[in-house]
Amino acid sequence: MSVTADRLASSRGWATKVPAITATFWVIKVLSTTIGETFADYLAVNAGLGPAVTDAIMLALLVGALVVQFRTSRYTPWIYWLCVVLVSIFGTQLTDFFTDTLGVSLYLSTAVFSVTLAVVFAVWYRQEGTLAIASINTPRREGFYWAAILTTFALGTAAGDLATEALDLGFRNGTFIFGGLILATWIALRAGAGQVLTFWIAYVLTRPLGASLGDLLTQDKDLGGLALGASVTSALFLAAIVVLVAREQVLVSRHGVAEKGAGPRGHDFAWAGAAVLVVAVAGLGLSLAHGSPAVPEPQANVAPAGSATSGPVHPTTKLGDLGRFAAIVGDVQAKVAGNDLAGAKTRVKDLEVAWDDAEAGLKPRDSAKWHQLDDQIDAVLTALRASHPSRTGCASAVAGLMKTLNTFDGV
Repeated sequence: MSVTADRLASSRGWATKVPAITATFWVIKVLSTTIGETFADYLAVNAGLGPAVTDAIMLALLVGALVVQFRTSRYTPWIYWLCVVLVSIFGTQLTDFFTDTLGVSLYLSTAVFSVTLAVVFAVWYRQEGTLAIASINTPRREGFYWAAILTTFALGTAAGDLATEALDLGFRNGTFIFGGLILATWIALRAGAGQVLTFWIAYVLTRPLGASLGDLLTQDKDLGGLALGASVTSALFLAAIVVLVAREQVLVSRHGVAEKGAGPRGHDFAWAGAAVLVVAVAGLGLSLAHGSPAVPEPQANVAPAGSATSGPVHPTTKLGDLGRFAAIVGDVQAKVAGNDLAGAKTRVKDLEVAWDDAEAGLKPRDSAKWHQLDDQIDAVLTALRASHPSRTGCASAVAGLMKTLNTFDGV
């Protein structure tokens, strides 16, 4: 069956639709994974679109990009990698929807996506007689390929979150663990393991590696990160992706993907290594220049006089120093007490952004307490963003959040 499909593809002028598997491929893959996640978070939280609108936009863009990808007759780097970035975003959002919205356990979602991927591979092999990456040269094979890609991103997200959050490994350990597993996969390939098997194992693992690496760069220093922030990290990674993809586009236009992949590997390793080195040096330099984050003095944040939670707020739970969040909540509570609901709504945006930015560092420390605070923050956001917010309802939600912060003090 695979021979017939190859002959049909040749007669219709189809060429391979995927890139050669080189060092550049893997570097772009990891970088695009991080870009996908940070951009999705930016749209959902910083831009204020919310998960539902972000999901709809990303799905529409992904469908449009895949239509363009399927209409091409050969590998076109900028189209292919645009699809990968969008699949990264949507795959991440899909897992987050199951976990955060539907409350599905990460253990269950990891198992479900694992079975789904196995089914995709089984049907793919039954229909085509091969899973070879170099033979993605018919529409049906390309359909199976992108179905597998989407599932690997969802699986990688679920498995990565399971390791770093549910198993409390954290993003620093996650970076080393997933990087080590990818290295072990490469060693297995060199030792004679199947190329198709090792490719897909590595492809799944690059998703949590990219996410852990992104969190390592973006999280504040008091959470164990380098404090670059999502915007700076995304800009660095995007610049590296643009350079590498542009080089891919030039090489493919001149020589074709087969010749590019079969050529000398020295230049490819040099470009990939240079991209990693530049990003690492720039990131480290910016981190050192950023310095240590300023943490507000806990005693400076005092709830409004006469409230149920009057007194200094200085939470020191297993989640770490939550003073920055308590300071914002105190401001919101003061504005609500003064019946400035519009001002409180504006200020609570800072809480939403700060809490979302710190999720990767805080959640693994104490998942139960993080979820309790997360639910109460959502309640505050819902109350203040209602079409006709009630001062009493807003005050109650904010007071409940502040009380929880104080209850966690010293735990």
